[in-house]
Amino acid sequence: MNNSKWIVIVNRAAGGGKTARDWPAIATILDNNDIGYETHFTRRRLHASVIARNKIREGYSKIIVVGGDGTMNEVINGVFAQQRVSTTEVMLGMISVGTGNDWARMFNIPHNYEGAVEVIKHQKTFVQDAGLVYYRKNGKTWKRYFINIAGMGFGARVVERSNRMKARGKSGPLLYFYNIFYSLMRYRAPEASIEIDGNSFMRKVFTMNVGIGKFNGGGMVQVPHAIADDGLYSITLIRKIGKLNVIANIKRLYNGSIIKHSRVETYMARTVQIDGPPRFQIETDGETLGHGPASFRIIPHSIKVIAGEISA
Repeated sequence: MNNSKWIVIVNRAAGGGKTARDWPAIATILDNNDIGYETHFTRRRLHASVIARNKIREGYSKIIVVGGDGTMNEVINGVFAQQRVSTTEVMLGMISVGTGNDWARMFNIPHNYEGAVEVIKHQKTFVQDAGLVYYRKNGKTWKRYFINIAGMGFGARVVERSNRMKARGKSGPLLYFYNIFYSLMRYRAPEASIEIDGNSFMRKVFTMNVGIGKFNGGGMVQVPHAIADDGLYSITLIRKIGKLNVIANIKRLYNGSIIKHSRVETYMARTVQIDGPPRFQIETDGETLGHGPASFRIIPHSIKVIAGEISA
């Protein structure tokens, strides 16, 4: 493996184009810190996966992701797509320039570029779990790896609308918050069949999160009980709930106390299956996928990342 030079994968579209504007400054910081690297710019959706896979096949073992959670998700899928080395032989660092930055928040990776590069220089590594989900889209079954949170139902609907707006050039910290209220007025909780570690039940599901990490939606804490390396998914299921009740409890979505609400159930599990109507959407790490039936399994201790300190 090539352990001397970093591969830097840059998604210039991340953060509503902020990455493209800030890349020269980021490159200067990398240069000033004597980090040897080779730059690759993504040109289309899922291109980061292809770059990561091919570079690992060529013998590179260190990758820096410059972008958002979605870019990191693509790189993770590239790491799993190659079969040259074990996934834990690849070391991943991140310089966050996205809109959510929830994965970086979990590992206390500074949002300022100098701080993020300093974390990368120290190379303090953490081996975390990864998730794998099988889902349906366009009449076919697909699979996707993820390292933070998968959302279903209302949360996935909000992500889908937010991503469409980002594709049209809209961005900003209030984008996700705006789409919560917009989608809330039109959402109806469907009935879904759920199986968690072999235990089956039916629920009308407002939203459901299957988490490895704690944060999603730009700082929401919907799975505060998540531990990134315990070999288990942390699951928060919010049953059908009134719109005014949702609005009244928005703050609890951000401070983690939502799990104490009477309409909320929490679980810890290695496997999850869920089946609802086609409008019951699924997303992972902020990337819109498709719909159920969906099947999740955990892949313990499978991704080596560079971390600051893990949030308690």
